[in-house]
Amino acid sequence: MGEAYIVAAVRTACGRRNGRLSGIHPIDLGAAVVDELLDRTALPADAVDDVIFGCVSQVGAQAGNLARNVALASRLDVSVPGVTVDRQCGSSLQAIHFGAQAVMSGTQDLVICGGVESMSLVPIGSNINDTLDKGRGVPRGERIDELYPGIEFSQFNGAELLAQKYHISRKELDKFGVLSHQRAAAATRDGHFHREVVPVEVTLPDGSIDTHVLDEGIRYDASLESMQGLKTLFEDGVITAGTASQIADGSAALLIASRRAVEKYNLPVRARIHTLVVVGSDPEIMLEGPIPATEKLLDRADLTIDDIDLYEVNEAFGSVPLAWAKALGADLRRLNVNGGAQALGHPLGATGAKLMTTLLHELERREGRYGLVAICEGGGTANATLIERIDSLDW
Repeated sequence: MGEAYIVAAVRTACGRRNGRLSGIHPIDLGAAVVDELLDRTALPADAVDDVIFGCVSQVGAQAGNLARNVALASRLDVSVPGVTVDRQCGSSLQAIHFGAQAVMSGTQDLVICGGVESMSLVPIGSNINDTLDKGRGVPRGERIDELYPGIEFSQFNGAELLAQKYHISRKELDKFGVLSHQRAAAATRDGHFHREVVPVEVTLPDGSIDTHVLDEGIRYDASLESMQGLKTLFEDGVITAGTASQIADGSAALLIASRRAVEKYNLPVRARIHTLVVVGSDPEIMLEGPIPATEKLLDRADLTIDDIDLYEVNEAFGSVPLAWAKALGADLRRLNVNGGAQALGHPLGATGAKLMTTLLHELERREGRYGLVAICEGGGTANATLIERIDSLDW
């Protein structure tokens, strides 16, 4: 089997709900990162075999095969197709899996893999809520009701159940939430995101044009005192708005290439896709999946958690990466080192590619070898992906 290489990875900065990116159509957000990949690699517009994009709320502006529309809106040739993936919060990480698998199998040589979500324009759950009053049903049939009687599949309940199972206290969560903002603020001030972020032109309320390059959700003055003052989502719970991911708008994409494409187009080899895993887990707890996914990934890769230089575990809620770290004995100093979704935002269908982009650039900055991304997903599934940085001198 062949190998798949990451040759470019970019993202937009995340916009807050109703923030600076809220007026930009998600198709155009997606096209912006696709065009940036073409600019950075100088690829011909017809060289790409496919565009695979993740998106969760596929309704309204995000309906009608978003990935194909992104391809049409970009500078790609009209001959380049597109397909849209929904694996909930791991949608764009799954897009990377599909693209890597296509390249590894030898059926394709160049695939753009990413995702986009405009949560301001198309709020989470829109594809369900917009149809309830039209009698089109809900995504839960009689068989699921029989198998899981009286059990609500809720990410909020799952976050609380995860905290209970792994004995994570309110104080631990609050401290980790503050740390996420502190790390994101430091990374921004130190310019760690500069190379990965695509500038996006936005129109301001006064009609002037500005360039959006900074993640809007970071609280530079975050403190434990302010975090502890927030109310919990449930009366007897431990999760607050401060220890949950932020609603966000954004897009991210990577270019995955075969050795043949690398040599033909003289592309820079940044990393190789080392190991890919997806698992199912308890749909009631829902958010525990990254733990068995990582265990399976490490077993397949014949590595231990200590062999991994950096990990990005999505902060859908603070309890997810904290439970993951406790279960695996992971070093918190290597976890989400530039902050996570509690500070930077979680643009659903774009998050997997966003985390992979940040991971790649940080591995390069630190000259590390192995990086891991793991994401919990609605319904009790999880993707985990291991990449190995390649020094171009060794290629």
